[in-house]
Amino acid sequence: MKNKYPIGILGATGMVGQRYIQLLADHPWFEIAWLAASDRSSGKPYREAAKWRLDTALPDRIAKMTVSAAEPEGAPKIIFASVDTAIAREMEPRFAAAGCAVISNSSAFRMEPNVPLVLPEVNAKHLEMIEEQPSRKESGGYIVTNSNCSAMGLVLALKPIEERFGIEQIFVTTMQAVSGAGYPGVASMDILDNVIPFIGSEEEKMETETLKLLGKLDGRVVTPLDAKMTAHCNRVAVVDGHTECVSIKLGKKLGREATREDILAAWQEFRPLAGLGLPSAPEQPIEWTEQNDRPQPRLDRNRGKGMTVTVGRLRPCNVLDWKFVLLSHNTVRGAAGATILNAEMLASLGKLEVAPVAAARA
Repeated sequence: MKNKYPIGILGATGMVGQRYIQLLADHPWFEIAWLAASDRSSGKPYREAAKWRLDTALPDRIAKMTVSAAEPEGAPKIIFASVDTAIAREMEPRFAAAGCAVISNSSAFRMEPNVPLVLPEVNAKHLEMIEEQPSRKESGGYIVTNSNCSAMGLVLALKPIEERFGIEQIFVTTMQAVSGAGYPGVASMDILDNVIPFIGSEEEKMETETLKLLGKLDGRVVTPLDAKMTAHCNRVAVVDGHTECVSIKLGKKLGREATREDILAAWQEFRPLAGLGLPSAPEQPIEWTEQNDRPQPRLDRNRGKGMTVTVGRLRPCNVLDWKFVLLSHNTVRGAAGATILNAEMLASLGKLEVAPVAAARA
């Protein structure tokens, strides 16, 4: 790509905002042109406004950029957004109304009927739903969301199984990293030597978002997957990487009982983005590990530069049909990396041309 898309980051000083900066530093398609955060950060150089917390150096160009007010005026037409839900509900529609493509990591609009909740390997066709948004028709702008970080790893592992065999029931227990709570996250006296068996709204998000992501697009409306699901979500003393223990009851698409080899083949052969040339898409989105004590966060979270889901311990389940363990990097694949991959998918479909519809027709 000769000319990069200029993009803005809304919520640039937060942990997901910092991940955007890290992942976009040398991106071949996108270039950071605008940073915005809260009023207390506006007007400051980024290096003063943000407390850089990642394990790579803050790029000097970004460090010198002035943080702007979180207003559409002067912003690029492509916005990567990661702000609190209440703020997103008020702010993201204003950017969309101003003609911006808002590619969001917030939960504010994920379950709205005309907003795509997208994981490109799973349901890229759902991006057609943006055409139903009033802002798309009026200014060219729209909102696209990625899912909850724990739902994302689960859905990637389930998609090839659902395609081949069908899924009737899902039971999942998560062990979620503290980085999922943002910075400073969970107090050390609460999480060290401890497991916290509650994360506000997390179980509800997993149960609803998973079924929407695996649902079918009927016209421009999503019919959720017809399956029963329950989730138990726990916070554990791990910095990055969500681990999930999953049991599933399969459907009857195959016409016979699925074997272990059938499921392993479904994971291995699942490469729906192959050949599209999307820079952030891993060559192998789901990797199987043979070791009986894997996956583990410290050893496996960075597979595929953090964009690959690792699965292991596949075995029969005495209650449902099959059970396994998965691991995904919650702030890369589960947050910033997912937003960037959604933007790449939109670019490949020609949907980052966000000029007002009326002007385009003229």
